[in-house]
Amino acid sequence: KMTQQMRDLQLAQARKPPGPSSPNAAKRLYRNLSGKFRVNYTSFDEGSLAARGEKEKLRKSYLFQSNAALFEAVELQDLDRVQELLKQYSPEELDLNTPNSEGLLPLDIAIMTNNAPIAKALLQAGAKESPHFVSLESRSLHLSTLVREAEQRVNELTAQVVNEAPNADCSEKEKQLRAWEWRYRLYKRMKAGFEHARVPDAPTNVHLSVASSSSVQVTFWEPLNVNSAVVTKYKVEWSCSSTFSPLLGEAVIDKLKNLHFTIRGLVSGTAYYVRVSAYNMKGWGPPQASMPPSAIPSNWREYDGRAPRRRGQAEALDHLLGQVKTVHQHCVCHEPCKNQPQSRKHSVSKSLKHLFHPGSKFLKTLKRGLYLTAIFYKDDNILVTHEDQIPVVEIDDTYSCLLMQDFLWFTKVSCMWDEILWLRQCVTVSQSSCSCILQTRFKMLLAISQMQGLLGIQDLGQVFFEPVKDKQGNILIVTLKEVKTNQTFESVRWVPICKLQTSRKSVSSPEEPTALDTLLISLQDKLAYHQHSSHALSPGLYLGYLKLCSAVDQIRVLVPEQLPNILCHVKIRSNPNISREEWEWLQKMASMEERVPAEPEADTSQNHLFQELQVAIKELMTLVNIPLQEAKDFRLYSQEVLDFGGQVSFLLLLPPSDDVCTAPGQNNPYTPRSGFLTLPLQIFELGEER
Repeated sequence: KMTQQMRDLQLAQARKPPGPSSPNAAKRLYRNLSGKFRVNYTSFDEGSLAARGEKEKLRKSYLFQSNAALFEAVELQDLDRVQELLKQYSPEELDLNTPNSEGLLPLDIAIMTNNAPIAKALLQAGAKESPHFVSLESRSLHLSTLVREAEQRVNELTAQVVNEAPNADCSEKEKQLRAWEWRYRLYKRMKAGFEHARVPDAPTNVHLSVASSSSVQVTFWEPLNVNSAVVTKYKVEWSCSSTFSPLLGEAVIDKLKNLHFTIRGLVSGTAYYVRVSAYNMKGWGPPQASMPPSAIPSNWREYDGRAPRRRGQAEALDHLLGQVKTVHQHCVCHEPCKNQPQSRKHSVSKSLKHLFHPGSKFLKTLKRGLYLTAIFYKDDNILVTHEDQIPVVEIDDTYSCLLMQDFLWFTKVSCMWDEILWLRQCVTVSQSSCSCILQTRFKMLLAISQMQGLLGIQDLGQVFFEPVKDKQGNILIVTLKEVKTNQTFESVRWVPICKLQTSRKSVSSPEEPTALDTLLISLQDKLAYHQHSSHALSPGLYLGYLKLCSAVDQIRVLVPEQLPNILCHVKIRSNPNISREEWEWLQKMASMEERVPAEPEADTSQNHLFQELQVAIKELMTLVNIPLQEAKDFRLYSQEVLDFGGQVSFLLLLPPSDDVCTAPGQNNPYTPRSGFLTLPLQIFELGEER
C-alpha cells in the first residue's frame, strides 16, 4: 500500500508544470518580465509624449501662420480674406490682440489706413488698439520712427543692389528691397492717415428709454460724418443734472456689435440725464444728449401698485398637487399596492398574460376606434417599428363619447408624462360609476403607459393640436418629439422620412386614405408645426392682435404658422418695459371719448411710444388683411401689459366687442392671408405655458 502511495505521489509531481527551480530563480524571472514590460510602457509613453509635443508644435506653427496671414490681409486691405480668417479661427487662436514686431495690432493698421469695413469687422470680433499708444504724441512718434527706419532700410538695400554685380545674392536683395519699399509706402500712408484724421462727430439717434424700476437704457447710432477716422469705442455718462455736474457715473463701450447700454442700480422716481460721445485715434468727440433728455426709472405696475398676475401661481399649484398626492396615498385605489406581496402569484400570472396580449404590441393596422401614435424625429429621420410602421397603440375600440373634451383632457395629461402611473391609480377607484368619460380617460392612461413601456421612455412629447380622422371611423391622437441626442429606444429603429412615405404610398388606397395615410401625407407640416411651437420671441415690446372664432364645442384663436404659440403680432421696440408715464398716457387715451387721440408733447417718452404704436398698428393691420380705415373702432387693451418672463411683453389690440369672437355662420369679410391657422384656445394656452 505504501509503495502504491509513493507511485501516485511521483505521478502527481510529474503532471505539474515545470516551475522555477528556486525562490531566487522565481524572483529573477519576475524582474526580467517586469523589466521588459517597463521598457515597453516607457517607450510607449515617450513616443506618445513626443507625438503630442510634435502636434503641439505643428499647431502653434499653424496658428502663427494664421496670425501672419491676418496681418498680411489687413495690410493688403483684403476684406474677404480678413472675414474668412475671423470666421475660421477664434480671437485667441489668431492672437488678435498681440502686437507684431513693429508694436502694431491688426486694428491699428486698419484704422490708420482708414479702412472702415475691415476695422468694423475686427472690432466686432473683439479687436483692440495697441496699448503702446497712450497719447497722440506717442502714436505720432511711433509712426515717424517706423517711416524713418523703413526709409533707411530702403536706402541701404538700394545702394547694395546698385553696387553689387548680378548674382543670386543680388536677386535676393532685390526681393528684400521691393518688400521694404512696399512697407515704406504702407507706413507713410498710415502716418498720413493719422495726421489728417480728426476727432469724431457726436453719435446720432441717441435714444433714452426706461428699462425697469431701477434702470434706463440708451441706444445710439454711429456718427454721420464718415470723413473722420474709424470710431473704436463710446462713452456713456449720466447725471441727475442737465449740466452733468456732478457726474454720477460713466461707462466705456468697446464691444461695438450692439450699440446700446443699460444703466442699472438707479433710484426709482428720480430723473436721470444721459449723453454719449465717440472715440477714435485722435481722441474723444463732443457728447450728444439723449432724446428725451431725461428718463425716470419706473414700471407700469407702479401706476396702481398691481402685483404680477402669475406671482406664486406655480408654487401654489405644486403645493396643491402635493396635497392631492398625500390624500391619495391613503385612498382605496392604493390598497392593491400595499397588498402586493400577498397576491404575488396572481399578479405574476396577470403580467405574463399581458405579455402575450395583442394590446402589448404596436398595431400594424387600424380598425374602427381611438388610437395613440408617437412621432419621434431627428433631422430627416423618424422612429418606426420593426415592421416599418409608426408606433401606434389602441386606446378604445368602442369609442363613442365627445372627442373634443377627452382630447383636451389628454393634452393636459401631456404635461405630466412622469405621473401617469399615479394618475391611473387615482382614476381606477372611480370606474365603478361606469361613466363613459371616466372609462375613456382611464383607457387613455393605459395607452400612454403602454406606449411608454414599449418605447422605453416617459416623455412622449407635445400633443398635436387636433386629432387625425378618416372616413372609416379611426381617430389618431398624435404626439411629437424632436430627439437631439443619440438616444436609444426599445422595439423601434430610425428610417428616413421620405422612405417611409414612399413605402406607405405604395400600399395605401388614394380614394379612401386611412388616418395613418393622412398622417404620413401631412407629416412634414406637423413636424414644422412642432418645431415652430418651440421658437421664442426676441426680447422686446410687441403689439398682439386677439381674434377668436367659436364652434359648437370649442373656441379657437388666430395665430401665425411660424409662431403658433404666440398671437398674431408685430414688434413695437426692443425695450419690453412700459414706464409709469407711458402707462398713464395710455390710460388717458383709453378713457377719452374722442376717436382721434391728441398727440403728446414732443421730446417725451409718451410721444415716442405714440409714434411707435402708429407704425406698429399699420403694420399689424396689413399683416392680418384688415383695411386701415376699419381699424378706427379697434382699441388697446388697457387693463394690463402682458408680461412673459420679463424679456417679452405685449400690448393687445382688440376689434370691436361684437367682433372679437366670430360666431358659427357669421361672415368675416376680412380673412387673413396665408400663413395663419386657428388653434383651440386650450391648446394655445398650453403652448404658451411651454
